[in-house]
Amino acid sequence: MVIVSRQNPTVKELASLKEKKGRRERGTFLVEGGKMVAECAACGMEITRLIVRADYAGETFGFPTVTLGEEAFSAVSDEKTPQGVVAEVKIPQNAVAPPQRRCLFLDGVSDPANVGAIIRTAVAAGYREIYLADCADPYSPKSVRASMSGVFYAKLMRGTREEILQALEGVSLIAADMGGEDVFSFAPPEKFCLAIGNEGNGLSGAVRARADFTVAIPMERCTESLNAAVSAGILMYILSRDFFCRAK
Repeated sequence: MVIVSRQNPTVKELASLKEKKGRRERGTFLVEGGKMVAECAACGMEITRLIVRADYAGETFGFPTVTLGEEAFSAVSDEKTPQGVVAEVKIPQNAVAPPQRRCLFLDGVSDPANVGAIIRTAVAAGYREIYLADCADPYSPKSVRASMSGVFYAKLMRGTREEILQALEGVSLIAADMGGEDVFSFAPPEKFCLAIGNEGNGLSGAVRARADFTVAIPMERCTESLNAAVSAGILMYILSRDFFCRAK
């Protein structure tokens, strides 16, 4: 059966997942596009169903499938040029817990594209445990898209600053701030947590107060600041350079 109406209850239910309230109520999020859906299926994420456009001829991986007409599908899709396939996926429920190795703390990062881009780089750089306090939803369509599948491989732990700082007790906290010491000459401890703050206001007072070290990226005088995702990527790789050198 092909559902054609945007007003169909199933279509409305799926479209609600583009909003935070809908994701919170159903405990699921949307993954869109053939490559992203295939990676989601391959890495073991819990896919509840696939939503396909009537003209879709790609793989469905044996999952329950809902078929929509073009107009109904456009109500669910968040892409400008949809590929005709979307997966509804269970949101992993990870309790805030102490990290096993170097990790990342996103403290009030408010742009979903930045959150997704940081997650993408964090997974590539080996920061698989990521704490989030007062951040944009990492499971929003924009963030998932920017993560380029990174959201499937990271352990995302969302909680209050107090909960996260308690879980980080005994772990060296490195704060990213323009007033810190030059990160290129800084020697990090073997196990640490890098804290990245809000795009406009930086780190919260609680995280600044708890920081063991503060580092900065040196810049030319004509540059006021870097994008949060760019800064996070540079810092993650610089702080892990010894690890990557040993791995060669």
